[in-house]
Amino acid sequence: MSIKIPAGLTDLLQGFTVEVLRKQPVDLVEFAVQYFTKLRASQKVPFGNERSGSGAFRATKAVNFADEPMQTDSENGEEEDDDDDEEFEAPVINRFTRRVSVCAESFNPDEEEEDTEPRVIHPKTDEQRRRLQEACKDILLFKNLDQEQMFQLLDAMFEMLVKVDEHVIDQGDDGDNFYVIERGTYDIFVNLDGLQRCVGTYDNRGSFGELALMYNTPRAATIIATSNGALWGLDRATFRRIIVKNNAKKRRLYEEFVQSLPLLKSLELGERMKVVDVFGTKIYKDGECIIAQGDKADCFYIVESGEVRITMKHKAKPDADGGMEIARCSRGQYFGELALVANQPRAASAYAVGNVKCLVMDVQAFERLLGPCMDIMKRNIANYEEQLVDLFGTNMDLTDPSV
Repeated sequence: MSIKIPAGLTDLLQGFTVEVLRKQPVDLVEFAVQYFTKLRASQKVPFGNERSGSGAFRATKAVNFADEPMQTDSENGEEEDDDDDEEFEAPVINRFTRRVSVCAESFNPDEEEEDTEPRVIHPKTDEQRRRLQEACKDILLFKNLDQEQMFQLLDAMFEMLVKVDEHVIDQGDDGDNFYVIERGTYDIFVNLDGLQRCVGTYDNRGSFGELALMYNTPRAATIIATSNGALWGLDRATFRRIIVKNNAKKRRLYEEFVQSLPLLKSLELGERMKVVDVFGTKIYKDGECIIAQGDKADCFYIVESGEVRITMKHKAKPDADGGMEIARCSRGQYFGELALVANQPRAASAYAVGNVKCLVMDVQAFERLLGPCMDIMKRNIANYEEQLVDLFGTNMDLTDPSV
């Protein structure tokens, strides 16, 4: 005979199991009594709406965290006392419901404190985990995470199916989740001067929603699905505990370097720090191709260490093996921006000379954060074209895809 598992039981037992493994109580029965007593006392409403893995909503028992500040790492660092109410914190079970307000949250990512917040885990099939790993493999925010941090993120992410015209996030709302796109197309709308304008599109890849979580600010844009699709969501608490803390370390590491870059001088300090937060890091071996002429442009690069050789194949020099070298980039110099500015395929190739380390920004972040630098980059196109005339002996138009 088949036995139906009550709604919410899996999440309830999962939260309890995590607490048992974390605190290792001697008296398991007494621990269970105090744990569930505290859990029941913390419930503001008997039932909450939880989004299931299929995208539908189901009624299940849940702790309501919307009416009280979330426990943060800065709070967790305090010494535990003997009070049972402090020792047995109710776990975060429901992370799917929209947050009412986050402006009272206190969070200092620079504080090195013990991480004692219960882990959020959403069970997945092998097939779901494979799809999730594939969707996350090129997310630059995840590039600097160690293996344990990456495992925690994958465990905490949940699947969400979306339909055409569904609003995933709305400008002005509080940030609740970070989203990674598995499939589907999504338009980015920003309210400018009272008019809603489409400023970009996600096409079956990418991520969004990180800025509101990083800086505790309202959503800066509206994201609307233009096709049926699937997203993977990561709750605010896990995002801040892992990504924001990791980025704070990265910011301290790169702050002086980024402030020294001439390209970013036109940005305010806060804008420069946002740029640092979305940079990923990639390392290339000697001779490795970083970008290839003719490829679709998806990233912008700044050389942190080493040297990069820029080459171009052109009909004016058909005999040049592998293309003619046109420039070299060293620490602090950037490349790969022309194709993004002109919205064209790569006009040149780039190869590592020795071991090279680059800061890398994806095209969505480039368009979102480097708008104030765009005039500088456009002026540089004319400079590049003049230099190439001397090399190839013919007029060049780098915005022309047939070059």
